[in-house]
Amino acid sequence: MADTLPSEFDVIVIGTGLPESIIAAACSRSGQRVLHVDSRSYYGGNWASFSFSGILSWLKEYQENSDVVNESPAWQEQILENEEAIVLSRKDKTIQHVEVFCYASQDLHEDVEEAGALQKNHASVISGSPTEAAHSAYLPSEDESLCTVSCEMPTEQTPSSDLEPALEINDVEVTGEKEKRYDDKTCVKSASEEETSENVPTAEDTALPPKKNRITYSQIIKEGRRFNIDLVSKLLYSRGLLIDLLIKSNVSRYAEFKNITRILAFREGRVEQVPCSRADVFNSKQLTMVEKRMLMKFLTFCMEYEKHPDEYKAYEEITFSEYLKTQKLTPNLRYFVLHSIAMTSETACNTVDGLKATKNFLRCLGRYGNTPFLFPLYGQGELPQCFCRMCAVFGGIYCLRHSVQCLVVDKESRKCKAIIDQFGQRIISKHFLVEDSYFSENTCSHVQYRQISRSVLITDRSVLKMDSDQQISILTVPGEEPGTFAVRVIELCPSTMTCMKGTYLVHLTCTSSKTAREDLEPVVQKLFTPYTETEIENEEVEKPRLLWALYFNMRDSSDVSRNSYNDLPSNVYVCSGPDCGLGNDNAVKQAETLFQLICPNEDFCPPPPNPEDIIIDGDSLQSETSEFSVIPEANSETPKESTSLGNPEEASQ
Repeated sequence: MADTLPSEFDVIVIGTGLPESIIAAACSRSGQRVLHVDSRSYYGGNWASFSFSGILSWLKEYQENSDVVNESPAWQEQILENEEAIVLSRKDKTIQHVEVFCYASQDLHEDVEEAGALQKNHASVISGSPTEAAHSAYLPSEDESLCTVSCEMPTEQTPSSDLEPALEINDVEVTGEKEKRYDDKTCVKSASEEETSENVPTAEDTALPPKKNRITYSQIIKEGRRFNIDLVSKLLYSRGLLIDLLIKSNVSRYAEFKNITRILAFREGRVEQVPCSRADVFNSKQLTMVEKRMLMKFLTFCMEYEKHPDEYKAYEEITFSEYLKTQKLTPNLRYFVLHSIAMTSETACNTVDGLKATKNFLRCLGRYGNTPFLFPLYGQGELPQCFCRMCAVFGGIYCLRHSVQCLVVDKESRKCKAIIDQFGQRIISKHFLVEDSYFSENTCSHVQYRQISRSVLITDRSVLKMDSDQQISILTVPGEEPGTFAVRVIELCPSTMTCMKGTYLVHLTCTSSKTAREDLEPVVQKLFTPYTETEIENEEVEKPRLLWALYFNMRDSSDVSRNSYNDLPSNVYVCSGPDCGLGNDNAVKQAETLFQLICPNEDFCPPPPNPEDIIIDGDSLQSETSEFSVIPEANSETPKESTSLGNPEEASQ
């Protein structure tokens, strides 16, 4: 395969996370020759999404701590006298303290495996406590089958090319073609059948044999392709930088989105819904009429707080929580504004930051629904792949399972001139973008990283039952002790195409102070109860039952200064991994900043050309038509998309 790669590019990107994928797309769109490589067998890096057996494969890789590829010993011979090498790491050390717990009954006598998955081996899984039985999990012996081979665009992970109009916000989800992609043994149904049978669990669906409401681990394995488990849990602000970029670049045509339907709060041991829109406030039974007026007055002020500096200038040095007390808001209202609208904690931000966060929340309301947030169908891992597809459309070359041994630096100019890959091929380039996790310990010896605590849960019902069981919720649980951080909880229903029918996928995230389990387990215990046989018999269990849990710590390199890395050449740029924030603004800002360094004065991800504007010479009409045939097809929906994107805002106004 190495012989088929060109020996020279304008930009080489190492790592397929969201910032790297955006930069690769932008560079390719501006006419740069782009090579995009990743040593992993899947797109997205720490932004990826996996099926259930895929996440078990990923876990096994970290438990074994094995190299992704074998080193080619010949690369040192290619370093000349006037050159030196920056050796890249072949182990990903961004994930730590991985712990898995299985609470669902196992039915080990059944020989069950996920449809389309590879043969699985048994491996021990840590039990939650001495009183909990230690079960075994099926771990695939090789990379999960959805991973693509090198130099190919995403197939299993990425939606098909004939996708629906961009940034389509779905109330009733996906047709049979996408269903077929995730389960080869599932019959393809019509869209009308899917609406009723696929995405809305009926009483018959949730009453699984042999006991009512009994969900077994074997069943989760068998339906594993229904799951799309994100390594990083984020949402898209409807007026955030990523949504603007998706619309501007027309990359949104490769993805579909769903509204977050409700915002929740956890108070006095109870989960309750937070009124956030004007209609919600006035329809709320939780607030008195006086509180409703007070809240509307304060939120109106937040929308235009910059025009009234006298109202907050004197309070700039105090926390937002203290400032709210000066506004004569009741404890009820202060709690809602602080934790569910500004989404911060008692000590986390000052007055100005709190007002900015509140304004950002309010200005995003009403664009695509009653909450400010959208979620991509099939998970956050779809987004890097959307930008990878755009890069490939404009000529970018992709290689997965393709590691880079080192960067080659010229001693005189102190600039990087080439890479040497796993096959010993030397590939020249002008610019190099490297994801932080690829640097060795020598390069990162002075870097101080923060950590993110993450947990992924599979549960049998929502944390707040309502008439509709297809709710997508976000909940902030404040830290109880000084020095602990608020925990963000995002609960996804089956209509997001991230979990099987009759289950919910729950993501918990906070800034780490200890291990992920120590940080997050207290919140898990407040909201859920382990799934045991005794509780199965009890039909009136108060909390949702926990079927499966994963805890891990992820490196947060988002605030690392470039100067912290040792002796990086000026044409080597560092891309950070995911941060702990709810949105994706940091990734977009980083991508645009680095793009402007590489391609100054170029437009960042402009819209693709209109097919009607492409001028083709008469002599080569046939060949060029075939060369650009993918672009007219991909953009034929553009006028329609612009109209549909305008409608939600017109309606809200």
